[in-house]
Amino acid sequence: MKKRNLFLSYIVVILFFTGCVSLKDVSVYKNEEISEYKYALINSTESLTSNVGTTYVSEGKTVNPRDIISGYLMKRGFIIITEISDDIKDKTLIVNYGESGRRNVLFGYTTEVTLQFISAGTKNLVCSSTAEGIGDTEADDIKKAITRALEAVFEE
Repeated sequence: MKKRNLFLSYIVVILFFTGCVSLKDVSVYKNEEISEYKYALINSTESLTSNVGTTYVSEGKTVNPRDIISGYLMKRGFIIITEISDDIKDKTLIVNYGESGRRNVLFGYTTEVTLQFISAGTKNLVCSSTAEGIGDTEADDIKKAITRALEAVFEE
């Protein structure tokens, strides 16, 4: 019983301190308005699976950055395409995703991601956004970081 109480106390302390970690502000660079675009081609990304749990119980979480970006853009009215045709390239964004850093914090680390939005017509950078996230697993970190980066791009 004492071991269980000690384990629960340890978990509560970790959750308390992890919840106190403050993330860096999102950095957004806008060259032009993203609202001028209607289509998005999102480069493929690899899925990431991470586990959280104890010796006896383990839960796996998988995230594919492309899926998160696609869902968010579709919700905002973008049409996701798999190839760029000449007739729509001036209204098409190419979206790139990359992990751009990691920062150690109390009892863990944050994961930083950067998103690039490039005009398919001109090949110029329209916008970029860098954000970090923290969660129970690396998959959670990435999902939160991508969401923060996208929300900052589309803030009114």
